[in-house]
Amino acid sequence: MPSRRSFLLAGAALLGRPSLLLARRVRYDVVVRGGRVVDGSGRAAFEADVAIADGRVVAVARALRDTGRLEIDGRGYVIAPGFVDIHSHGDGSLWDDPRAESVIRQGITTIVVGQDGFSRAPAPGGGGDDGARQFASFGALWSGLRELRPAVNVASMVGLGTVRAYGVGDANRPATAAEMRRMARVVDDALGAGACGASSGLEYTPGAFAPREELVALCRPLARRRLPYATHLRNEDDWLLDAVDEAISVAREAGCPLQISHLKTQGPRNWRKLNDVFARVAAARESGVDVTFDRYPYTAYQTGLTNLFPVWSRNGGARELLARFDRADSAERIRRETLAKVELIGGWENVMISGVASAGDKAAEGKRLGSYAASLGREPYDVAVELLRRSNGNVGMVGFAMSEENLERILAHPRGMVCTDGGAFAVEGPARRGHPHPRGLGSFPRVLARYVRERRALSLEQAIRKMTSLPASRVGLRDRGWIAPGLAADLVVFDPATIEDRATFADPFHYPAGIKAVLVNGAVALLDDARGERRNGRPLSVR
Repeated sequence: MPSRRSFLLAGAALLGRPSLLLARRVRYDVVVRGGRVVDGSGRAAFEADVAIADGRVVAVARALRDTGRLEIDGRGYVIAPGFVDIHSHGDGSLWDDPRAESVIRQGITTIVVGQDGFSRAPAPGGGGDDGARQFASFGALWSGLRELRPAVNVASMVGLGTVRAYGVGDANRPATAAEMRRMARVVDDALGAGACGASSGLEYTPGAFAPREELVALCRPLARRRLPYATHLRNEDDWLLDAVDEAISVAREAGCPLQISHLKTQGPRNWRKLNDVFARVAAARESGVDVTFDRYPYTAYQTGLTNLFPVWSRNGGARELLARFDRADSAERIRRETLAKVELIGGWENVMISGVASAGDKAAEGKRLGSYAASLGREPYDVAVELLRRSNGNVGMVGFAMSEENLERILAHPRGMVCTDGGAFAVEGPARRGHPHPRGLGSFPRVLARYVRERRALSLEQAIRKMTSLPASRVGLRDRGWIAPGLAADLVVFDPATIEDRATFADPFHYPAGIKAVLVNGAVALLDDARGERRNGRPLSVR
């Protein structure tokens, strides 16, 4: 790793003769010199130095005279705000590996977790043994994160599926009046403690059992805080438009902003529906509903393998699903409805196993289920059921079902933002697990390489805004997402000519290229491919 003295000498070269450097005052902690600043606002890039002191940006100007204890040569690079991942599952491995390697190495400095209806709080009694931890309250979650000292900043929504499990359990039934009051208090308490919104996962249980009226009631506390309701829609394929209508009606009646999570049109027969989705978003905005959405830059999604199976069959959790496979009154119906879902996305060869809990099935990871079943001389459906049995329902999958043209349009849309919808991984250590979707290792560089530099679907300034100020403002993070004096010094310095993702579906464990430096709250997290010595992320509660 380059020494601090080498950085000072590099700064001397930028300023002229070393003797001139010595005559100047060392005023800042860090100065990034001579880069093209894309400040997050959407305005055109401009050349400037960026100076940092005490974790804040303190100056943005041409040829700053005073120096920093650390000088970084930004010539030929873009200096941007640290990326804000508005839909992340990066907390899943933080307590095993707080370095958050694949997050930092993408230039992401803030992750917004608590997505798809699931959050680390509230959990009665706290605890948990999944490596991700559960906490009794959001106050306890923030304390746990401060103690952990992760490399990345963490904001969190409150998951309405978690709240339902807390207040009702896993049963498919309406909440009682008393349960509704209790759940509404839990949401209000979470927001009061700094949660940055509320999320739902309406294709997952128990969130799928929540009727629209329950969602409206639980989203009302968002309204006065102007924080968003982020929803994994109830359906993303044949009933997509009905699901969008439901989400808009929830936000309208609750009086809160709406964030549609990882917007997609799933299955070739549904690709044509994107125009109708955009029309609904526009109409909602004209009527006063504040609607935005996010998306990762891939045409495949990742979820649990159980999501191929009908919602009714998952009532009561994984144990009940596994039992229903053996019941004469349910087994054939489950098979029939599951095969219809698989046909919708193009067949078993479009299903890749991304992770299993059973050690004996590790050979299935990274395999297409159609080919894997053929290698065993078995039917794919039967193999899927057996994998679920041996892992107690804990099997991950990647589904290849979306349109490249639609993806490009979603990313370029003025109301669209960039997300990973992925976890935090590493090429070595405890965060190297399973065979993940490459989005957790490459999403943000992929947008800059493929959709800005190569396909020119959007400009560099537009892309950076979708990665920084737009998501930050959406979840109430007022001091991040821009480069300006007084704001938090979360920065990424990258080469726009060489930045690219290197993780693939076949071989996901590769970090991106082209990122020179990442700073989190003013401290170096990454410089010239070497990690900083201290982790400087913090919990970001929104008040």
